Amino acid sequence: MSRKILTILGIAVGNAVLAFGISAFSIPNHFLVGGSAGIARSVEYFFHVNMSIVVAAINVIMFLLGFLALGKSFAFTTLISTFLFPFYLNVFLKIEMLKHLTNDRLLAALFGGMLTGLGLGIVMRLGGSTGGMDIPPLVLHKKFHLPIALGMYCLDFTVLLIQMFFSNTEQILYGILSVLLTSIVLNQVLLYGAGEVQVLILSKEYERINSVIQKDMDRGSTFLQIQTGFERLDQKAILCILPNREMNQLNQYVQEIDPKAFIIMNGIREVRGKGFTLDKNLK
Repeated sequence: MSRKILTILGIAVGNAVLAFGISAFSIPNHFLVGGSAGIARSVEYFFHVNMSIVVAAINVIMFLLGFLALGKSFAFTTLISTFLFPFYLNVFLKIEMLKHLTNDRLLAALFGGMLTGLGLGIVMRLGGSTGGMDIPPLVLHKKFHLPIALGMYCLDFTVLLIQMFFSNTEQILYGILSVLLTSIVLNQVLLYGAGEVQVLILSKEYERINSVIQKDMDRGSTFLQIQTGFERLDQKAILCILPNREMNQLNQYVQEIDPKAFIIMNGIREVRGKGFTLDKNLK
């Protein structure tokens, strides 16, 4: 229970940082922004609908999509962001002082990009979602095995392209700089840019843990025959490769089954084979 509370608090903090970066630096300077905030900015310009309302509507739709396609556990963390992010955004946009933190557009682009990346990274590292446009790439990855990064880049590019129609050259250039910095900081927060995580688990409950990995998380695993150094007991270790956003979920499962389990996690740069570069259902 305490771990779940910390996860919820972490996701709440991540959403607050994300909303602050967008409302204090990107929106006042009319920079291009990605995700649901970028769509909301375009809708506000063309149809004069409040940004917070549009973001809330998008998040509700994305939550329903995530619930139907990605399951209840993922939908729970998404539900938190679905309500918190529009709330924070609405509160910060109403604080007049935040619109004048700096008159230097370069500083605004740098800090806006860093805070946005930090907020996204915190939420995603805890296994959650910001409730916005990061859900469609996850659904496409699950259904058609398209790379998540490719899906996110394509969606963000489309959102940025629409905003170029009502932005001047400086706003476009600073916005692109901010978005690039967001990606860099996001990658650093998610295990220093590692796309996947290699996990080695040593536990007497290896059979139960292995069953959870394969059935509940739908991930592959490998048994390694080992002998403990002190008691000289023959047992098996579990080797598993999974996306970094699922690391927190696996850790919770293992702790529930065996709080004394020994877990080693390493970030890795590239994985090839079934379930990653090849369809996991391939014979």
